[in-house]
Amino acid sequence: MDAKGEMEKQISFLYRDTGKDPEAKVLIDQVLARHRDGLRNTDAHRKGSEPTLLSEGDVFLITYGNTLEGRTGEVPLAALRRFAERRLSGVISYIHILPFFPFSSDDGFSVMDYRAVDPDLGGWEEVGALGKNFRLVFDLVINHASSQGIWFQGFLKGDPKYEGWFLTRPKGYDASRVVRPRTHPLLTPYVRTDGSRVHVWTTFSEDQVDLDFSDPEVLAEMLDVFLDYVEKGARIVRLDAIAYLWKEDGHPCLHHPRTHAVVKLFRAVVDALELDVRLLTETNVPHPENVAYFGSGDEAHLVYNFALPPLTLHAFATGDASHLSAWAQDLRAPSGCAFLNFLASHDGIGLTPARGLVDEAAFRQTLDKALRRGCLISYKATPDGPVPYELNASWFDAIADPDLPEDLRIQAHLASHAIAASLDGMPAVYIHSLLGTPNWAEGPVVRGYNRAINRRVLDLNTVESTFKDPGSRPSRCLSGFRSLYSCRGREPALAPGAPSRVLSRDGPVFSILRGGPEKRILCAVNVSPRPARFETGTNLGLPGRPYDPITGEVISWPCGSAYLDLPPYGVIWLPLDPP
Repeated sequence: MDAKGEMEKQISFLYRDTGKDPEAKVLIDQVLARHRDGLRNTDAHRKGSEPTLLSEGDVFLITYGNTLEGRTGEVPLAALRRFAERRLSGVISYIHILPFFPFSSDDGFSVMDYRAVDPDLGGWEEVGALGKNFRLVFDLVINHASSQGIWFQGFLKGDPKYEGWFLTRPKGYDASRVVRPRTHPLLTPYVRTDGSRVHVWTTFSEDQVDLDFSDPEVLAEMLDVFLDYVEKGARIVRLDAIAYLWKEDGHPCLHHPRTHAVVKLFRAVVDALELDVRLLTETNVPHPENVAYFGSGDEAHLVYNFALPPLTLHAFATGDASHLSAWAQDLRAPSGCAFLNFLASHDGIGLTPARGLVDEAAFRQTLDKALRRGCLISYKATPDGPVPYELNASWFDAIADPDLPEDLRIQAHLASHAIAASLDGMPAVYIHSLLGTPNWAEGPVVRGYNRAINRRVLDLNTVESTFKDPGSRPSRCLSGFRSLYSCRGREPALAPGAPSRVLSRDGPVFSILRGGPEKRILCAVNVSPRPARFETGTNLGLPGRPYDPITGEVISWPCGSAYLDLPPYGVIWLPLDPP
């Protein structure tokens, strides 16, 4: 079926039961017609039949637009560009600017105006300037909008345009079957201009009012915003909180079949307009549910590898990589799709994705260690009461014992990211991980929520001054990441989609063999603070010279030896000729 046929199929599935499918098709055709010519004149238009392939040189940076404060009079997006061009050129290819639109709460995820840049950050000119040297990633905050935004305020005032845009339910609505990511009540009361009282569906907070996609105008508006972003330079669009999108009474309202249909529709639009753009879904849920957003290769191009952070954290907390290795054995993405291999982001370390992959009692010990390291735990509501939902921490403080020497803590931090760099997919790094930022202990008190512990705003001049000292933590972390990603970029066997086979089973070493008949590489990481030996096995072919990708140094090793000796938190990459 061609892309146009796929679009019609998904629209019909979404709206045929309500008879709104003819209206939806007209609205969406109008959106596509409005953008078609403009998109053909941008870099977003494909040069071939498929998007540009991801390569071993692609690395993804996650950052807020204002994480770095620059010189007096310099807007934060300009400061970010200055830092990125000076420190990350040739190493980072994609920059994800977390929501940079006018907002009312949640550090950008309560969007008031989807088509404007927050003037406190800069303007579209600064966004475009950053996009000249880096491919850009934008958020489409698709599940909800700000209660203070133009859409919801229009709804409260009785504007007919917005009458069906938001979900309301009667007071006392039975929400017991609805899967909740938060502990606050599902419905929030609001008073409309005419004095009537409505109870609005608010999945994530009282200020984040859920959109009602059963109204085709809402879907058409979001597609229009999506294509606006592509015209403004987005080459990956992140579908935020997509798993909660479609609501139906009596349904858990998580992973609804029509939610998957919406993702398939966006994918069909990308193909119909021949866009060199990728969709990234954000679904912080157990691993099997998360990977379902690949569909049959017809939904998201990229899926966050949400199980990777908690399993990696557990491996380093216990000094045992066995659970991580067992999970990675079957890690596969459909052809043309890829995992985004991240360890930390603006949010916490999701705990739900590890469920069923590691013993709960053992994982509880990992969480206890994290709490002793100054980390925090956030909870979500369930029928059995609140349960841990995510660990809030800087990755640097979470990954290693603070009583270890600084050298070992930095090595553990970088070694954990070497695992993400070796897996099939594209590695991603959060800007605070890039700099080795510790927990911002005052943040949750100052801002009133746990996630602030990993959302500190940094003065760029201060950051730059630390780079003058090669022994400083930010300097050593940045140097290690630059080396790691530069080495990765020289290894075709690490390209997304290249064959992958986990070699390790039990013990402190995570080891993976990547590549095909022509180019292969063995990557090994010691997750413990003690020396470890890894048996390489047989039939690996003629080995090259092993090296440490974090330092770039060649490692002395008896050629043909059947084992690798790794120092505490050591990393070794061993290129191999065909067997």
